[in-house]
Amino acid sequence: MRVVMFGYQTWGHRTLQALLDSEHDVPLVVTHPRSDHAYEKIWDDSVADLAAKHNVPVLLRNRPGDPELLETLKSVEPDLIVANNWRTWLPPEIFDLPRHGTLNVHDSLLPTYAGFSPLIWALINGEPEVGVTAHRMDADLDMGDVLLQRTVAVGPRDTAADLFRATVALIAPIVRESLDLIASGTAVWTPQDRSRASFFHKRALEDSRIDWTWPAEDLDRLVRAQCDPYPNAFTHHRGKPLRIVEAAVSEGRYGGTPGRIFIREGDAVVIVAGADARTGRRHGLAVRRVRTEDGTEYAATDYFRMMGGYLTARPT
Repeated sequence: MRVVMFGYQTWGHRTLQALLDSEHDVPLVVTHPRSDHAYEKIWDDSVADLAAKHNVPVLLRNRPGDPELLETLKSVEPDLIVANNWRTWLPPEIFDLPRHGTLNVHDSLLPTYAGFSPLIWALINGEPEVGVTAHRMDADLDMGDVLLQRTVAVGPRDTAADLFRATVALIAPIVRESLDLIASGTAVWTPQDRSRASFFHKRALEDSRIDWTWPAEDLDRLVRAQCDPYPNAFTHHRGKPLRIVEAAVSEGRYGGTPGRIFIREGDAVVIVAGADARTGRRHGLAVRRVRTEDGTEYAATDYFRMMGGYLTARPT
């Protein structure tokens, strides 16, 4: 088959490499220009560089609606488009152009966690597993019929980086198997249960801001979801931003006001957490490592030399 690839960052790079390693022809690659968006500078293996290395023509587009792109696509006569981490909507004149349509590869277990940053959102929400779905693209975001799906269990201390590495490793095999099924005419497409669908927006700085009224269990997952190299979960101490680099749920239960810098527990400092922390039935967040605005990292027991005072969502 002649397979055109639409994709971006490491997800697109892995997809293109799988296509180049296959028996199929890749006559064209379409990718986005590099971006200064914080999340788009992470896992940013270049699709354009990989295509150029293999002498595959590349078109750079932020959005795909121009006549030149459509005419170029028609001229290469693709049998299939494969998309992964294409950041904008593709119109039907593109996704329906090939005789086999467009296969989209998405890093969630659709129909849940359609949209953006699915691994981060899933980890924050305490999902027991994540995964990768290969599905047919249609007019609705990430809602087309499913061809293949593979799962990854979420471990009790997994970070978003751990889940990225586990799921990105699934891209090549799921692309290869999907191409084999489509080329052989044995593909079976299963409609998604749209009553179970959930859609998530792009993450931004505001989404990493710590709300100390959340239970410690939720805050622990937020810190792991916003681990390096992602923008860390952050709070404010004495009016200045403070990133929480490493934390866990405290062993003890602590009562008081959410955000209170309370007590040492082993190699951590416990921050009171939970909207009903006043009852004394909640665990706190045991903070182990922090990073200040200038990038300096500290053990929490070195940074918080005196107990007392508060961490707050905004400068006070």
